[in-house]
Amino acid sequence: MNLTRITLNRLRNLGLATLIAGLGAAPITLATTGEQPTAQTHPTAAAIVAAAEKQPTTKPTTDQAAKDRAATAAKATAPSRAHERAPTPVAGLTETQMKHAKTIVDTAEQMKLPKRAAVVAVATAMQETNLRNLANTGLPESQQLPNDGTGFDHDSVGLFQQRPASGWGPVDQLMDPQTSARKFYQALAEVPGWENMPVTVAAQTVQGSAFPDAYAKHQDKAETVVNALSK
Repeated sequence: MNLTRITLNRLRNLGLATLIAGLGAAPITLATTGEQPTAQTHPTAAAIVAAAEKQPTTKPTTDQAAKDRAATAAKATAPSRAHERAPTPVAGLTETQMKHAKTIVDTAEQMKLPKRAAVVAVATAMQETNLRNLANTGLPESQQLPNDGTGFDHDSVGLFQQRPASGWGPVDQLMDPQTSARKFYQALAEVPGWENMPVTVAAQTVQGSAFPDAYAKHQDKAETVVNALSK
């Protein structure tokens, strides 16, 4: 083999090595005797691509994954549009008053109580607060909670003017319309024969008001509201 052939073979082998390197393959060892290059144990370009395709896709960042989970949970727990709509006011009530009346009626239904229990409760709240969730000027903590204004009768708070000092519970519970309604119903259920009592008597037995007959004037209006809100 003359010098010219050796030179040509080396140039040809060098060109082949350069081409493989451009494809991402590992370098190969070139023979100096003009023989074909010998492949090493390094992966070929095709093997590298195949291995890359088998790699799992990049996982979302922790923040993005958390956002995705939060979005999924929000969709699962989001109330329907029908549930979001405020009830249509009846009997001259405002939207706020009607919203509180609905909470009272819904709570009675959740507790499996008859409609009459809701009538007693709504009539009571009409008399005590005109269906407003009132804080108390003497209880600063109550004014930090959602409210529709303030009252000032002893330590009475909430829709039913329940008193923490009388054992109704802590201020934060009594300022929550659903919780205060539940407490009212629990007390009502302990009155023997309340179902057959006049609304004003049943309400007075629970409330112990200084004006025991005051609830009677709200009965008709309470019945109208409860009928409109009952399922």
